This record gives sequence, structure tokens and C-alpha cells, in this order.
Amino acid sequence: MDPHVFKNFSTEVLLLPKNQDLISPVPRWITESLKPTKYIDSKHYSFLSELAAIELVEGRESAIAQVIRTILNKFYNLTFSIGDAKNGCHGSMMVEAFVAKETLKAPHASHGKGGFKNASFKFQTISVRTRFAFYSSFYNTKVHDYGQICGPVFDNVGVLRVS
Repeated sequence: MDPHVFKNFSTEVLLLPKNQDLISPVPRWITESLKPTKYIDSKHYSFLSELAAIELVEGRESAIAQVIRTILNKFYNLTFSIGDAKNGCHGSMMVEAFVAKETLKAPHASHGKGGFKNASFKFQTISVRTRFAFYSSFYNTKVHDYGQICGPVFDNVGVLRVS
């Protein structure tokens, strides 16, 4: 079950760090940082998913992760989309993805008007449980309100075994 988002309001849901909220409102995801991330809905924000996505709003202090079961020493492909929520968040954005011993930096030049691109990379597992994490490399603000922090949105995360 996903967090409740009010139908007629553009409120986001803050996903608190695991040291403040042991049970994440987004199943299978863990906020592994000192600062929260945002769960935003597609009715009020622009992105690829039909339902919702995660906005990384606190730079490197805002990370979200998941642990999945994998087969030791096998190759997998991690895919995801990066963009902005068409909410005025602008500037150079970068989502860094970490999995096994691999890292991918996925940049996005945002003008705050929406837009996405896909990123992917192949990795080899080093355990039967594999943790993958995402964080934003930069701090971003909104075009018309430099006091309001925001960040890149990532969505459509997938992990598939490569045969």
C-alpha cells in the first residue's frame, strides 16, 4: 500500500529517515539518510509513472534504498528514469545510483518545466541480497523561490537478470 495523497491538494508525502520512522510509507523502500525524501503523485506533478515517483530534495543528505534477493555472481541490469517534476526546480541535477560495487552518475539539465531521460547499467552481484541506493549529487532550488529546496525525480526503477 502506498502513502495516502489527498486528491485535491498538491501535497507531497515526506519519507522520513529510518532512524525517525522504521516503517516506510512506501513498501520496500528505505530512506537511508539524515534528511527526508519526497513521494509525489502524478496528478499534481509531471513525470513518467502513472502513479507516483520519488523526489530527492536534500542533495547527498537525502538517499533512498532497497534490498532485493539476487543470485550470487550473476549479472543484472539496473534501469531507472531521472528528470524533474515540472515544479520549477531547475539547474544541473544528478542522481547517483549505487549497487554491488558499481556506481552510475545520471545527469539531467533541468529548466523546471518537466522532462526525463532513462539510465541503466550492468552489475555483478556480490551477495544473495543486493542493496541499491539513489541520492542526488547537488542541491537545487525552485526558479521563483530560491529558499525552497527541491531536486531530481527518479522513477521506473527496475532490476532484471541478464542471461
